[in-house]
Amino acid sequence: MLRTILSIGILAIVGLFLLKLTFGIFAGLFALLLPLLFFAVKLAIVGGVVYLVLRVVAPDTARRLREKFGRS
Repeated sequence: MLRTILSIGILAIVGLFLLKLTFGIFAGLFALLLPLLFFAVKLAIVGGVVYLVLRVVAPDTARRLREKFGRS
């Protein structure tokens, strides 16, 4: 019975250590990827604005870009 209690205690400690390690790694990855996500969103907004201006100013060029980079 004492061995069972000790093994459960050791498993609980190991489990807590693994949880801390896992969430520590995920927090680090999240901290690294969050600035990249913000950069991608800013880049998408700037690209959308440029395309909108291009579509208003030069619709033929916008059509060619849409044909080149759009869906097949």
